[in-house]
Amino acid sequence: MIKTITVEREYGSRGAEYAHHLADRLGWKLVDQCLIEEIAKKAGVAPNLAESCDERLDPWYYRFGKAFWHGSLQRLPVAPETELFDSDNMVLFVRDYLEQLAEQGNCVIVGRGAAPILARTPGAFHVFVYASQWRKVKWFEEQFPEQARFAEQELAATDRRRAVYIRRYFNQDWTDRRLYHLMLNSCMGFDAMVQATLDAAGLGARETASI
Repeated sequence: MIKTITVEREYGSRGAEYAHHLADRLGWKLVDQCLIEEIAKKAGVAPNLAESCDERLDPWYYRFGKAFWHGSLQRLPVAPETELFDSDNMVLFVRDYLEQLAEQGNCVIVGRGAAPILARTPGAFHVFVYASQWRKVKWFEEQFPEQARFAEQELAATDRRRAVYIRRYFNQDWTDRRLYHLMLNSCMGFDAMVQATLDAAGLGARETASI
């Protein structure tokens, strides 16, 4: 039985909004922004620090310095006891937290590598949301009118960052259809998307029975 649904999304496809509608329809917990706050609490760091590591790699110069530092530890008599919170730490916390959520069930999880993390988890159903380019551009222009002329660059940059994140930490192709049970074009509208998901996941009949 499906008890966890993950939602990966292209930037501007409104996948997070769809996830909200889906969770609301099912009466399940929506795991999106609240995940950052929860990880920050578990890690004992400020929420803005956790957010800066959310679905992204650390800057190249940080990764280079970290690799150099850890390589140098072999030549040092004593290693430092403190370690800065970074994207590597964030992923470890995220993986542990998402596995706990999946075990509890009744949740819709947005992004954060949930599909590859829970790929072999019984009862997990994975969705990828995309949209036509003009729809995503229109959404961006409505949300950020002062940056409208940069719409296509921002859309591409965010998707590229998400793809690199998935490749780096989970060794998967972000858009690989084999990662997902269902791929939805958000141009079809939220109601149709939610219904298609319920039907595909075998939750439609159960939801009708509970009404």
